[in-house]
Amino acid sequence: MPGNVTRASAALLALGALAYTAWVLEVLVRTGLDPVRTYVSELAAADQPLGGLFRATDLLAGVLVLAGAVTGLVGTGARPSREPWAFGGWIALAAFGAATAVDSRLPLSCAPTADPECAARETAGLVPATHTAHAVSSGLAMTGALVALVALTVAARRYGRPRPLARTGPALVALELAATVWTLAAIAAFEAGKGIWALGAGQRLQVLLVAVWLAVLAYSLATAEEER
Repeated sequence: MPGNVTRASAALLALGALAYTAWVLEVLVRTGLDPVRTYVSELAAADQPLGGLFRATDLLAGVLVLAGAVTGLVGTGARPSREPWAFGGWIALAAFGAATAVDSRLPLSCAPTADPECAARETAGLVPATHTAHAVSSGLAMTGALVALVALTVAARRYGRPRPLARTGPALVALELAATVWTLAAIAAFEAGKGIWALGAGQRLQVLLVAVWLAVLAYSLATAEEER
């Protein structure tokens, strides 16, 4: 039974990683948003033509990762007293999935980095409360992702499983932290009126690395079961 549960977790996380990269469709379809400058979440803004599609894929990604984290915790049997890094990592991953799902239900009303009028309304506090709620849920989601990346990577190396994550996880964590610093600096510059600093590129790299890490975790879980 634990093996079946772990394989289910691997499948759910792999599908979640795929759904979490749905924003790459902007390469194929015309969104009107510059990927170098704009937030990924602006693709799902209420006033965007494909907003409904991207909100749906965000919701799907969040639900799949949440389910994958819960089944992963059950399947690996991690306990706080025995494997605190693994246990904490699975909880953080579940929080990331839940916050991502909630985030999809709290879309921006407009795209502030692409629409000066929207940015002015946001600065003046004349946008819906969902803008603030979205910022909170997005922050919680990324915090959960960062904690999960670090904790489960440490667990893989400390407890000797899963092997692919133990090998590649540290490099992905380092890249993710660098992308996060870039994104946060760009957000601070934008909010201070000092330019964009390629905010969109930084954030897209940030979320892409999370998706790649999820895929590595899923592969690691699947191959660990095959080796048993």
